[in-house]
Amino acid sequence: MSAGWEGIDEFVAVAEHGQFSAAASTLGVSSSHVSRQVAMLEDRLQARLFYRSTRRVSLTEAGHTFLQHCRRLHDGRDEALRAVHDLASEPKGLLRMTCAVAYGERFIVPLVSDYQQRYPRLQLDIELTNRTLDLVDEGLDLAIRLGRLQDSRLVAHRLAPRRMYLCASPAYLERYGRPHSLSELARHNCLVGSSDQWQMLQEAREINVRVSGNWRCNSGQAVLDAALKGMGLCQLPDYYVLEHLRSGALISLLEHHQPPNTAVWALYPQQRHLSPKVRGLIEHLRQGLAQCEAYAVAP
Repeated sequence: MSAGWEGIDEFVAVAEHGQFSAAASTLGVSSSHVSRQVAMLEDRLQARLFYRSTRRVSLTEAGHTFLQHCRRLHDGRDEALRAVHDLASEPKGLLRMTCAVAYGERFIVPLVSDYQQRYPRLQLDIELTNRTLDLVDEGLDLAIRLGRLQDSRLVAHRLAPRRMYLCASPAYLERYGRPHSLSELARHNCLVGSSDQWQMLQEAREINVRVSGNWRCNSGQAVLDAALKGMGLCQLPDYYVLEHLRSGALISLLEHHQPPNTAVWALYPQQRHLSPKVRGLIEHLRQGLAQCEAYAVAP
């Protein structure tokens, strides 16, 4: 080991335990060894790191400063060791994650199940909920979220595109006509889902348009069913409507007002090193969603 590293483990142990004997016990060496290494470290630094008494030692100002840097060195060293070790490690242990109910049931859970079958030493705990859970407070490793991101404390990986479509069935359009501007939405029966604010583009600027109608349900599948039955206009993500746009069961409307693409995201708490189980699952989801027919480009 380089002389520059000698004494650092001993110094950190003494700083954390407040005693040379306790530090020696933790490190499995003698108290004299710890004392000697710390003294040599102080000589190299030309600085006193501890105030010593017969019962306890305490950090000097220089010691406090040095301890902060030493802890970062320790963290970096441990992370480097974990990163190299993980290259040869297969995903294992408990992985807790969350996703919205409908999207999770249709897309995420089947892919996660395939992943778990590939790595049987992995345990999975999946919570499907439309509530936005705090990953740190809930002890979650991963969240799959849709649309625009709000929490800057999380690291985000884009898994798939997510484009919104305004559409209606041919039967509805034949009966009530086709809207040609955003202002005309007010005279149409709009099928409201979880929000009565539809995101649209107006002169290259994203705006929210308030809509209303005689039907509302906080289920995308239910909104789709009502639209297919000719009950009104709907705004839904691509994975609900693309197959129906291709078949002609739905007609895309106001294409030049469609909002910018958002995305499907994999989120995890900020940390410098990502475990193999989470890193592998994120890549598995990204590849799996890319192969879903529901994400194929509409004609």
